[in-house]
Amino acid sequence: MYIVFICIFLLFFIYNIIPNFYYRNIYKSTIKKFKTDKKNIAITFDDGPDYRYTPILLDLLKKYNVKCTFFLVAEKAYNNKELVIKIKEDGHSIGLHSLKHKSAWLSFPFETKKDFDCSIKYLSDINVKVDFIRPPWGTFNILTQYYINKYNLTTVLWSINAADWSKKTTVDDIINKVIYRIKPGDILVLHDSNGAEGAPLKTISALEKIIPELLNEGYEFVTINQIQNNIDTTPFIKVP
Repeated sequence: MYIVFICIFLLFFIYNIIPNFYYRNIYKSTIKKFKTDKKNIAITFDDGPDYRYTPILLDLLKKYNVKCTFFLVAEKAYNNKELVIKIKEDGHSIGLHSLKHKSAWLSFPFETKKDFDCSIKYLSDINVKVDFIRPPWGTFNILTQYYINKYNLTTVLWSINAADWSKKTTVDDIINKVIYRIKPGDILVLHDSNGAEGAPLKTISALEKIIPELLNEGYEFVTINQIQNNIDTTPFIKVP
């Protein structure tokens, strides 16, 4: 029994822990922050689209003419095509956030393949081409990067995580984590779906104060596509 336990542990370590550490912390093509000579920042949203919260968020972003990047769960995107169209029409960027938001650590090799293949197909079927991916929870297994390369994607993680998904996180917590930590070149991750019940509403309430505050401080909001295309920014910097 002891030998079996050791073998399982080693397999898990090799399949998940080693690649996860490497691709999150060492691999130079994984993006956590970007270089800019201006007060540019990127706000990103994970886990959507969500028919309850994404429309409210889009209205808020439109009010301040702020452009962001949405990392969409492919199955949700396919089932909420009108929201995806709205995201695109409003000028936001779209990235991939897996098929069903399942961690790479819990995915067997055939499941990892299916996740990528089906995600790309679902998005293609609704006329969405993605260049960027954010794996759920930023986790990798030994095959994740293989399929990222196969589909010519770039991994974008984050430099600030407001933990807005947690039921313990308050609106003031989100505001303070962003306002007092944000610096030019930061990539902020927030959520317009999932998390604790009603959590995205806290995020939206926080953004109602965060966005005008940052605009008053002279910050400009850019999308991941703008950064990659060198529009009003300098190129990505890979940060360990």
